Order: sequence, then structure tokens, then C-alpha cells
Amino acid sequence: MSLVANQQRTFLRLLAELRPHWRRDRALPAHIQVLLARHRRFGSRDRRLYRELIYTTLRFLPWIEPLLDFQPGEAVRRVAWLAAETPATKSFRAAFATGEPPHGDRAELLPAWFRAHCPAIFSGVELDAQLRRAPLWLRLQTDKPERALGEFDERGWAWRRSAILSGAVALLTEADVTKSDAWRSGRIEVQDLGSQLVLETVGVAPGGHWLDACAGAGGKTLQLARLLGGAGSVDAYDTRAGALEKLRGRALRAHAVCPPLAPNFRSSPGKSKVARPHEDDTGFAAISVLATLPAGSYDGVLVDAPCSGSGTWRRSPHLKWTTTEAHVTRAAETQLALLAGMSARVGPGGRLVYATCSLSPRENEEVVAAFLARHPDFQPEPLAPGFATVPRGAGRLILPAQHDTDGFFVAALRRT
Repeated sequence: MSLVANQQRTFLRLLAELRPHWRRDRALPAHIQVLLARHRRFGSRDRRLYRELIYTTLRFLPWIEPLLDFQPGEAVRRVAWLAAETPATKSFRAAFATGEPPHGDRAELLPAWFRAHCPAIFSGVELDAQLRRAPLWLRLQTDKPERALGEFDERGWAWRRSAILSGAVALLTEADVTKSDAWRSGRIEVQDLGSQLVLETVGVAPGGHWLDACAGAGGKTLQLARLLGGAGSVDAYDTRAGALEKLRGRALRAHAVCPPLAPNFRSSPGKSKVARPHEDDTGFAAISVLATLPAGSYDGVLVDAPCSGSGTWRRSPHLKWTTTEAHVTRAAETQLALLAGMSARVGPGGRLVYATCSLSPRENEEVVAAFLARHPDFQPEPLAPGFATVPRGAGRLILPAQHDTDGFFVAALRRT
């Protein structure tokens, strides 16, 4: 059997194993990773090939799934046409992307309930953006990026700087950045440009004491600490212990100031500085990783709220088929409760920043409007207009097609 014929057979077998999960398992990427790791004969190029083919299938599922039972060859042909051309997919596409490229109603590649939910967003260029693979964006954690970017050049990695944010770099070559010296030394961090624009749009001034109330693994925590600088401080809180452990590891790799976690997983008293081995580092705010929130108020509170994730569908296409309108409704209820609870942590004159990676108005401007109606001591604050974001109620929407990013919403509210 030829190599490409064997690849076709293997691909269809992988799809058969995943098919029972792709419309109900929101943790599907972990399942895909385990499935590919189980095939020990796969090399890194094989894993990249099948991962791209699987994610292409999920991105174009209504055009592929109906063919799998009775026309599997046509399903493979369509996937070959629709997959991104990379070194890993080149021979597969050459063998199977025959005839005419597939076409159809692109609108059906998004859930009907969501198209009705926010029809103005998913049309034209935004619909096209949803069907493209999202790039890998990096944030430069240094004011002297020459060393990191020089290493990319030495490795033959293609990259481009963002036109609107000089510290953001898109890596155009498929590569494992964690193997680079730039990564190990903390000069770069993986963070989508849209995520970076959230805090840039808010405009965080150096200094001040902030709370990241839904810190997760810490992407925005590290960016916030960088923006605040050495005179500031950040308390990072999350209900998920595993996420906080990841945050601490990322902070230490970045050479941020971060005290060790105590055995009971509460933040330890005091802060121990971590040596900074590279001279181009300009410092972070001190980061305290907290499993419980202390008493007291903050100059700023970031609520990067759990959400349906519709802004990340181009990166995580399985969420299109596992997210329901009920998910959005429940998320909005949780988000409003989070905003109300964390607003008590904002000191007089302080700011409450609300962000999601959702494009749903129900989770975004409607949540903010409901909060403001119940909390007259908060007023919306203008956001930086220079990033081509779209006004939505008291906040702004970062749309994927604008800057080739994930989608985000952000609003800033000032306590009077």
C-alpha cells in the first residue's frame, strides 16, 4: 500500500474514533491529543498532518460528516482541498485535492441558532475568517526583542510583527516555540493578539494594585504585571488549583516576582524575587498567586470571565458543535454574578474591567448593561479607539477578521 493510501485509511480510522465525541465533548482537543499519542509509530510530521486534517473536518463539519458513511473518498477529497497547505499536508493535498474545490453555503458552517443570535457579526469577511486556521501569536516580554527575533531567523522560522501592537508577533512557521531559548528565558509568551488587545484597549497605567479575579493559567496576568511594571502588584486568583500551578510556572519562567505556594495552597506571606538572567528585562509587577481572596480593595479588578468561547471557534472549531444556546444563557448568569461579586473589591475611583472571549451580545454588552442598572456607583469609561475595535454598548468588540485574532469583548467601568 502506498504512503498516501495508508494516510487516507489512517485518517478515516481516526475520524471514526472521534465521531461519537465531536458534537458533545467540549474537551475534544485533549481526546485528540491522547488519540494521536496512542499511535506510537507516528512521528511529529504525522501528528501535524492528522491534527490539521481532523481540525479541518471540525471546521467544515456540515460539508464532511454526511459523506463519511457512504462516500468516504469524497469526504477525504474535500478535507484535502480545505486543509491549510503546510509541509506536513503537502503530499496529502497533492494526492487527494483533485477535481473542483468544494463549495456550498458558508453560513451553514456555523450553528443556525448562533447565526440568528448575532447575524451582524457572521457575514462577509467575518464569516471567511471563521473558516481559516488561526495563527500562533506571541507576546514579546522584553523591550529589546532583537535577541528573540534573531533566534527565529536563525531557526528559519517565518514571523511578522503586528501592525497595531509592536510587542505582538505572529509565528508563520509550524514550530514548537517551547524548544527555543526565547521561550525558556521568558522573552516570549504565547498569547493571542486579541487577548493582548483587551488590556491595551483598557489602557493600564504603570503602578497600582490589581486583582486578576479569573486568572486561569495566567496569560493576561503576566501581561498585566508587565504593563504595571515594577512599582505595581497583581493578585492572581482562580478557583482551579491546577490553573494556578500553571500560572506560577509561567511567571517563574518569565522571571516575574512570584512567591512560592504554601502546602495548603494559600499564598505565602512575603514575596521572594526570582533572579533575572537576561539584561534586557525591564521588570514585572509582583505577582501573588492566591487560592483564597484576602480582605481589602484594589485599584483595578480584571474579570476575564468564563464564557461560551464563541470568539475562539476558528482555533477550537469543535466548540461550534458542542455549544448550545443554553450554554450562553448559563454563562451570562454566571458572568453577571461574578461582576457583582468582584465589584465589591474595587476601591473608590478604581476600575472594574470585564472581558470575555465570546462574540455573543448576551454574554457581553447585555451583561454589562444589567450590571450597571444594578450598580449606579459604576460608570462606563471610554476605551482606546485606535485598535479598530467595534463599539458594543458600554464596551468594544475585537473581531477575528480585523487583525487575524480570536474574538473578544472588553468594557471598563469606573467606581465613582
